[in-house]
Amino acid sequence: MTEAEIAAAAEILTQARRNGTQIDGLPVTPSSVAEGHAIQDRVAALLGEPIGAFKASAPPDGEPTRGLIEARMVRTSPARMLVSEAPHCGVEGETAFRFTRDLPERSEPYSRKEVAAAVSVLPVIEVVSGRFREPLARPKLEQLADGGINAGLVIGPETADWSHLDLANLRMTFIVNGEVLIEREGGHPTDDPIAGAVALANMMPGGVKAGQIVTTGSWTGLPFLQPGDRCIVRFEGLGEAEVVFDG
Repeated sequence: MTEAEIAAAAEILTQARRNGTQIDGLPVTPSSVAEGHAIQDRVAALLGEPIGAFKASAPPDGEPTRGLIEARMVRTSPARMLVSEAPHCGVEGETAFRFTRDLPERSEPYSRKEVAAAVSVLPVIEVVSGRFREPLARPKLEQLADGGINAGLVIGPETADWSHLDLANLRMTFIVNGEVLIEREGGHPTDDPIAGAVALANMMPGGVKAGQIVTTGSWTGLPFLQPGDRCIVRFEGLGEAEVVFDG
């Protein structure tokens, strides 16, 4: 993409966010992760909203990616999310990390040990909804440009000392409208939840700030719910997060 194409894509996504409208797609699809991230960053600059959280993916055989989540869309459980804020009503039960101190950008990558010592852990529900009418039908790099089709994050209780927990093998229960849909041990897509936090600390321009949160991959797949539905994700040893979609 040219700089003009990146700017045009960012302007389209910014207007969709501001107006609560949906679009069919971008005029030009990003051709790289870097271009998708560049569009995200341009949108954030145009909106001028503080960033409270991120979503991050660190696939073992692929390029790390991240999405920006506005601070106003980070809600404390139990939370209510308006359907107008998240019209697709997608949910992903995840484990996330809050940075307890700044990790500024530097030339030497942060190690796993350094990042683990600088985070607490918490259960979350990532609320998924894009600016595209059919977000999953768009190319992956268009989804990335749209913040990874993120609409918000619902956060549960925070655990500062999690050294005794085997994060990759926690027992997770996923409940919708009182019905247990999933109950199992483990389920993170890479079996390494903190890898996303390490990747984010090393890829985010300017680094990350104390208080910001990063969520690192769905344990539950991506079900799409309906207005009025109540969703709970519970991790043994961490607690739970809950969201209700208000129509």
